[in-house]
Amino acid sequence: MTETMPGVPKWANLAAHLTLLTTLPSGMWRIAMGLGVPVGFTEQGLSEFGIPGWGTAYVFGLSLLAEALAFLTLGLVRPWGEVWPRWIPGLRGRRIPPLAAIVPAAAGAIALTVLGVQALLRRASAGASMPPGTWEDSPVYGVVMAVCYAPLLLWGPLLAAVTVHYARRRLSGERPQHTLQPLGGRA
Repeated sequence: MTETMPGVPKWANLAAHLTLLTTLPSGMWRIAMGLGVPVGFTEQGLSEFGIPGWGTAYVFGLSLLAEALAFLTLGLVRPWGEVWPRWIPGLRGRRIPPLAAIVPAAAGAIALTVLGVQALLRRASAGASMPPGTWEDSPVYGVVMAVCYAPLLLWGPLLAAVTVHYARRRLSGERPQHTLQPLGGRA
């Protein structure tokens, strides 16, 4: 089901979808690194991260986790963020308590924003802890990495904006709740 809930403005829907795009470039960069594509690290640098090996699984898993968490933002503007889907036994068709989505989304927005600001402040010292010979001398790699990671700075604020709208919409009580149905029709 790809429809947006009634009462969700276009800006909130767009912001929810943009969260998926904020995690994509860094995920692609990490996957390329995990596959051994030269993204700025020398062979010595890749081996420091355990690539190939456990480090490959780690960067793949981290990329998938980030994208999955960003995907959950869509639940703040879609029906599956308000009513349990029919495929969840015991819960199907029941309303999702608003705070069950608001609290983790707000905590995530705060954490992502704080981490983004910290990363931005530490950007000048990035790689300083890496042993010599692990990073290529060309500045191109650093620029590419910065461009791939820069969109992550928007993830927290976008999630915060969508969360605030979700909280206002769900907690206001203005929308009649009898219009909600589980995904796929009646359970």
